[in-house]
Amino acid sequence: MSQRFTWKRAEKLKSRKRIERVFREGKSFSLFPYRVIFLLESVGAPGPAGVGDGVAPGEGSARMVVKADWAALQAGFGASSRHFKKAVDRNRIKRLGREAYRLQKEPLLQRLTGRGLSLAVFFIYTGKELPEYATVTEKIGVILQKLIKEIA
Repeated sequence: MSQRFTWKRAEKLKSRKRIERVFREGKSFSLFPYRVIFLLESVGAPGPAGVGDGVAPGEGSARMVVKADWAALQAGFGASSRHFKKAVDRNRIKRLGREAYRLQKEPLLQRLTGRGLSLAVFFIYTGKELPEYATVTEKIGVILQKLIKEIA
């Protein structure tokens, strides 16, 4: 049976609160032409009340990471409007990154689910020229391997 390379809605990093947490609390590294910011959490890990997407203050003493639209791996992509004035160019860069990620994310997803972890990752394109698909695919693959090593 052939494998389907999907990227479901729950796997897209879209929550403003979660994105802000990734940028505020997450670790980062650079691998030209990308800067990667990620936040690794254990599934169902208790945290301070009222922080993030969980229990509101006063409802309990702990917050759970697990939600209805929860996914073990969430990703977001961005490109700077400083270097790419046209939205068409920024959208193309993000689309290339998403496609390369979608096709190569499976080993990282399996590692996360095997260890009971959740990862939110944000890829920011920092190059100054429009990339080729082959370059983006190669770099995203290297980044995902580095994230796999980070989990181990």
